[in-house]
Amino acid sequence: MKSFWGLEIEKHKEFENLKNNIKADVCIVGGGLTGISTAYYLSKAGKKAVLLEKDRICSRTSSGTTGKVTSQHGLIYKYLEDEHGKETAKEYFESNEKAIKNIEEIIKKENIDCDFEKKKAYVYTKSEKDVEKIKEEVKATKQIGIESEFVKNIDLPLDILGAIKFENQAQFHPVKYAYGLITAIIKNNGKIYEKSKVTDIEENDEYYKILTEKGCVIAKDVVIATRYPIITFPGYYFLKMYQSTSYAILFDTHTEFETDGFFINSEEPKISFRKVKDGDKNLLLVVGYDYKTGTEVIGNCFEYLKKYVTNIFPLAEEIISWTAEDCISLDKIPYIGNFSKMMKNIYVATGFNKWGITSSNISANIITDKILEKENEYEDIYKSSRLEIIKNKDEELNMMKEAANSIVIKRIKGVETPTCTHLGCKLSWNELEKTWDCPCHGSRYDEYGNVIEGPAIKNTKVN
Repeated sequence: MKSFWGLEIEKHKEFENLKNNIKADVCIVGGGLTGISTAYYLSKAGKKAVLLEKDRICSRTSSGTTGKVTSQHGLIYKYLEDEHGKETAKEYFESNEKAIKNIEEIIKKENIDCDFEKKKAYVYTKSEKDVEKIKEEVKATKQIGIESEFVKNIDLPLDILGAIKFENQAQFHPVKYAYGLITAIIKNNGKIYEKSKVTDIEENDEYYKILTEKGCVIAKDVVIATRYPIITFPGYYFLKMYQSTSYAILFDTHTEFETDGFFINSEEPKISFRKVKDGDKNLLLVVGYDYKTGTEVIGNCFEYLKKYVTNIFPLAEEIISWTAEDCISLDKIPYIGNFSKMMKNIYVATGFNKWGITSSNISANIITDKILEKENEYEDIYKSSRLEIIKNKDEELNMMKEAANSIVIKRIKGVETPTCTHLGCKLSWNELEKTWDCPCHGSRYDEYGNVIEGPAIKNTKVN
């Protein structure tokens, strides 16, 4: 399903695919905002950067996002303080705030027209039991120096019981921003190849060979920016995170409305709102009803969203709808840095927990600094090889059970259903979207077995 943001891709000429063998300083695998931002910083630093994208630039998660540029990631800071300490919570906030500033500075420096607007960010509740949670979040944020505020009203026609407000946040058009970065990358002699799916990465003594279907890149450094890492071992990220699917609809409300911010609720199911400019129209983007990819869909999530919105704006009319996946880390912090201690000069950025805009910039800066052999003040809290005991033990146990059960059912009981080419898990049929989805690690295939979303690289056999 193409998103509203994704329509921008069609306005740009397609980059050629890789057809021969070339050399580079760094090869970046994945053409979303993380890969593009990393290529931007590296090319700006004088590195010969080559970016490989299996489809079109920003054709997956980056064009499925809400386009919120924010450090307010739900009710995250009370959790971070309780589980990781105040210093980690403070650094998490500071790194995301710095990312907002970095993005704004890039937009100004590169003269990127991407509908960038400063906004306030709100997490609100309509539930009596969540009011106290929001007040605790306000207290936790103030303890680490965040200028937050508890408010009882927001400028959407919603009856709420309370909300936490962050000032000086932002929103933009993510794909327009991406193509602005691409223009700068090309000026800096960077190379971009589309329709160039990476099939393998081979290690040699001094360099890596990044293989595609028609050619390869020979590079000293490799950045895996594919949302979910396409390399399985020895990183073992499949034990540290899962994928989640969200549903999005853009509406014309046929009602004049103005808002100073964007919004997400605290309770389940999550519902996110923001205004979108489309010419002289003010549209409403609503995203929510996320669920763990490959598990049973709770129903027609698009219909739920429509009903939710028409209860607020009775004249609301759907313009376009889509779904988007993201990786959820079990400790709620992304994995950014070295892919594994056993694989020198390979870097990864994943587990953004649906807050990928600022996380993409944080990732690009940390990885660029590591390649340039510079220290980064935030790299420790995002360390991708961290081995601390995962505190979300219930979810970790569920992930391991699902993987084991899926493989055992298929291989011992001989159930005739397609299996994922990533690690052999049994796929489940998604009737709403007509896809085969992996409950273990989130790969998705069309009805004929062709890969739509990774980490799987190879197609599967559908009987």
